[in-house]
Amino acid sequence: MFSKGVRYMLLSTLFFSLMNVCVKSLAHIPAVEVIFFRSVISLVMSFVVLRRAHVSVWGNNHKWLIARGVTGAAALILFFNTLQNIPLATAATVQYMSPIFTAVLGIFLVKERVKPWQWAFFLVSFAGVLVIEGVETEVDTFYLWLGVLSSVFTGLAYTIVRKLSTSEHPLVIIFYFPLVTLPIVGFYLLFNWVQPQSWDWALLLLVGVLTQLGQYYMTMSYQAEEISKVANLNYIGIIYALVLGYILFDEEFSFLTYAGMALVLVGVILNVRYKSKLTKEAALAAKKNITG
Repeated sequence: MFSKGVRYMLLSTLFFSLMNVCVKSLAHIPAVEVIFFRSVISLVMSFVVLRRAHVSVWGNNHKWLIARGVTGAAALILFFNTLQNIPLATAATVQYMSPIFTAVLGIFLVKERVKPWQWAFFLVSFAGVLVIEGVETEVDTFYLWLGVLSSVFTGLAYTIVRKLSTSEHPLVIIFYFPLVTLPIVGFYLLFNWVQPQSWDWALLLLVGVLTQLGQYYMTMSYQAEEISKVANLNYIGIIYALVLGYILFDEEFSFLTYAGMALVLVGVILNVRYKSKLTKEAALAAKKNITG
């Protein structure tokens, strides 16, 4: 019924959504401690894959690889704190704003232009955040904007990945994320360790495993299908979040909150589709110039 690429992306989105559930279920443990375990698992698994592929783990452009690790660590710390303190679906919705910041930051780092229509789409998404802030009494405003800041750092991390894509192996870029994150969160945990109890250990393990599965199936999806055909399926994650939040955490929202979430997603999806259209037009124009 669905193509292989679509099935892989649906699985990837589900695994990331389940990872978010695990993080929220560990709200009694500091977010940085959850990230510590996630990073250990990710580092080991990435290292094994790199060694099997006979690729040097250290890469070439160390400055930007470390910058990617630092921005990714900041984004993850902020996002996990957001997940643990506001409803699951709200945190997931705000995180989906990262493509907006990727586009804006791309102006400065990779010299890409942002078209007038894209700015309009950005405003639609921000209007959605303002609606959620104004009507959702269950959402702590501080953590809501912490989630927005997390999206900024995620956008910055993605922009750096694009800058590195021509000089570094994808597995090396992935490897540097936990490599840089571990010392950052490890230093904090020297003074703020909270001992996990019974099922906490299983949930901490699942955070790392589900993250790797999500990344694996996302990569498989992009390899099996055109990116433009599967990228928007990422946003099905908000449906997963709404359903899982309702079933597991008794989360319910007002109509206006749902409307705010819809505005955020509409703005982001329109931007992604518009960007995809511009990329295709540029590719066709370049092909005509070559053959013409």
